[in-house]
Amino acid sequence: MTTTADESGLQSQGHGKRVLEDLSPLHRELRRAIPDVYKGFGALSQAAFADGAMDRKTKELIAMAIGVAEGCDGCIASHAQAAARAGATRQEAAEAIGVTFLMHGGPATIYGARAYSAFCEFADAFETGEVSA
Repeated sequence: MTTTADESGLQSQGHGKRVLEDLSPLHRELRRAIPDVYKGFGALSQAAFADGAMDRKTKELIAMAIGVAEGCDGCIASHAQAAARAGATRQEAAEAIGVTFLMHGGPATIYGARAYSAFCEFADAFETGEVSA
């Protein structure tokens, strides 16, 4: 995959920011059609990711790993960004992805590589201050 820079100079592998940008207008359109469903999903998400016995970072890494196992690029990008924002390290992301190889086999190696690329893209942006945490 080629690395490209967008107008802000952010390097993109195509598995992080670009995926979220592609999905954003689609979500906006559907949200207008079913606002109450999106509102309910938002409340569920907020409750699921609230700090408890596990912190948000750990929960976002779990969600990213589930995205890998499900083969969901939008889930991967969203939760990779959130995990990076929550302070996850590249090594933590890599190890969470590694568990998916055990649990989901060969397909996880494909989506796992995409997830790691997305995570690193967002981590780089947070580290350089291109995106605020």
